[in-house]
Amino acid sequence: MSSNALFTSLLRTPVLHILRAAGFHTTKSAVLDTVVDLAARYLILLASKAAAHSQGNHNDLILNITDVRMALQDVGALWPQKSAMEEHILGEEDMRGVEAFIKWMKGDEHREIRRIASMIDSEAAMPDVDIPTEKEDFLTALKKKHNKTGESSRFQGTVLGTYSEEKPIRIEGGPFETIQEWSAMLRKPSQEGHTPSTAQPSSALTSAMSSPLSDI
Repeated sequence: MSSNALFTSLLRTPVLHILRAAGFHTTKSAVLDTVVDLAARYLILLASKAAAHSQGNHNDLILNITDVRMALQDVGALWPQKSAMEEHILGEEDMRGVEAFIKWMKGDEHREIRRIASMIDSEAAMPDVDIPTEKEDFLTALKKKHNKTGESSRFQGTVLGTYSEEKPIRIEGGPFETIQEWSAMLRKPSQEGHTPSTAQPSSALTSAMSSPLSDI
């Protein structure tokens, strides 16, 4: 199975849950594939925008909440919202788009999908029972279902797992031990001037050409 087919099959389950939470009970395969493709294109656009902001803000690909907020603003998810230039001119931060987005996500229209994603207690109406239970969100449960070897071994270095630690690359031989030291040497300006060549002429012709005319 190719990576694109794998990602598409993984996205089908969340899309099915979203459609079910919205009130749809049946759908055709062609319709489902279209909705999955639209969701994938939107997520790719959002992720690329967030990655671009991450590189511009702190020169790495470890996203923070600011990068995600700026990406949501780029794709039009935060509205109404003033641009960064308008906020700079007015000297105040416009939070209307963020507040409206949070209110929309926490509204009653999304209560069912939040229950499916285990973001709210689905047994809130039941009497209180002192049973220790550990809540898991939908993504964590899905990862455990499809991964029998452990999260760190399969999802490490991806957005679904932990970031892998950068290990220095050792250089065998030479004055430098790591790529970082060699790169730092290349960035340093050369402090040694050009020394005159002390090589002897290699032939009689070159010797004659380098001799003064009075000696010929």
